[in-house]
Amino acid sequence: MTSQPDILVVGGGLGGVAAALAACRAGRTVVLTEETDWIGGQLTSQAVPPDEHPWVEQFGVTASYRALREAIRGYYRTWYPLRAEAAALLGLNPGAGRVSKLCAEPRVALAALEGLLAPYRSSGRLTLLTEHRPVAAETEGDTVRSVTLEDLHDGGRRTFSAPYVLDATETGELLELAGVEHALGAESRAEFGEPHAPEQADPLNQQGITFCFALSHHEGEDHTIEKPADYDFWRGYTPEFWPGPLLGFLAPDPRSLEAVPRTFVPNPDTDPLAVSADQSADAGDKELFGFRRILARKLYRDGSFDSDITLVNWPLNDYWLKPLIGAGEQTAAEAVREAKQLSLSVLYWLQTEAPRPDGGTGFPGLRLRPDVMGTEDGLAKAPYVRESRRIKAVTTVTEHDVAVDLVGPTGGTRHRDSVGVGSYRIDLHPSTGGDNYIDIGSVPFEIPLGALIPRRTRNLLPAGKNIGTTHITNGCYRLHPVEWNIGEVAGALAAHCLDEGVEPHQVQAEDKRFEAFAALLDRAGVERHWPRVRGY
Repeated sequence: MTSQPDILVVGGGLGGVAAALAACRAGRTVVLTEETDWIGGQLTSQAVPPDEHPWVEQFGVTASYRALREAIRGYYRTWYPLRAEAAALLGLNPGAGRVSKLCAEPRVALAALEGLLAPYRSSGRLTLLTEHRPVAAETEGDTVRSVTLEDLHDGGRRTFSAPYVLDATETGELLELAGVEHALGAESRAEFGEPHAPEQADPLNQQGITFCFALSHHEGEDHTIEKPADYDFWRGYTPEFWPGPLLGFLAPDPRSLEAVPRTFVPNPDTDPLAVSADQSADAGDKELFGFRRILARKLYRDGSFDSDITLVNWPLNDYWLKPLIGAGEQTAAEAVREAKQLSLSVLYWLQTEAPRPDGGTGFPGLRLRPDVMGTEDGLAKAPYVRESRRIKAVTTVTEHDVAVDLVGPTGGTRHRDSVGVGSYRIDLHPSTGGDNYIDIGSVPFEIPLGALIPRRTRNLLPAGKNIGTTHITNGCYRLHPVEWNIGEVAGALAAHCLDEGVEPHQVQAEDKRFEAFAALLDRAGVERHWPRVRGY
């Protein structure tokens, strides 16, 4: 079966959803595919509360991303028994987590995303195919002619042709399938002169992945899981660059690499309304239960919930022994299995051996929440993938564009072709090449359109973490609002090129054509420049 929408978006994460939304709003027909049964990627199927900059409530994100955030809050205000003072907060943080000003449950984020897409599905402009993965691409010269997808239920295959194809997959799969020139893993220091790059390039040196999971705590109950098959291995595993066993509360501070103890206090008695989430002032990661909390019971009327719910995405369950990308399907499958075993081992250790504040050991009342994750095993539907294949782009963003130490706290590259903004520290987690954290200050940055334009291929655009960054700068361009911004621009650009009969390369290279496209983005509420703010 062959079908031809105007735009094919492969991958239904945040970038893919934003791309589809922008293209549909521009009047184009779209097929959007997703490998899991949930759209939303790192916000839903990977279960990661949004990592955002401290100004997110005032500026620095697109209007449609802001609408998504407000839709999530609106869902809680409509359906949850919030305390009156919580419901009245413009900046409601349903989980009162410290990682973000908007910590929420994955299912609520999913509902908000589905709501944004609903009118376009009803009109027939958008076709959504979940549980489909790309397996082949046909190219002719510099053009992608078709993409074949496999239905994960019955193995059936469907081939789609489209004037524009957007790769919004979590790992940049289409770049490989379509033979689009791309980078993978770490570039050498010589290639771009980045101070934090390694001496030798290593495609298999990639940030670790994480299988997140949700927990509640019920004192006096026993929810201890069966001992994981690999528990003895993980219980005895001490990384060379770690201050002790990985399964322990002593871990490096990502910014200083000094050994810092973490604390773990389920269901704290503190008022969640007093929580301030600002990573520029405090990373907030030293008390683990509250760090990524996604439901705070004390925000709701008495008796509504007997426990908070927290999301486990901690130093303890980052997995870096094998690369997910580029080492073959068997290695990737092993990485996924071992990463799941690590997360389950963290849970079992917490339930049976973790030191308690009262001097005892183990928290058997910790309850794994498969109902929150939408899975049978209680882990997220997909691993949190921090690093993707990345296009060889017209413009490559390097450490010299964004690092505070290189450009100063108010510096940074200003791009003629800016199509968005973002801000986050350059945050690389321990890697499959044996690197410890690389976590360094960066400045609020612009997203150059040239980073979305492949050097050769004419009709494939990246729509997620697969733009022209490096292993280093991916560390600050990989977060939720930036991925959304990238996807929104990719979808808008494809629609614009169809409307005007031009190619993305022309829009990027020619001032008048870029100005016309930028005006469309401005009208859509895509912020392209920062006010004067300092990096951190």
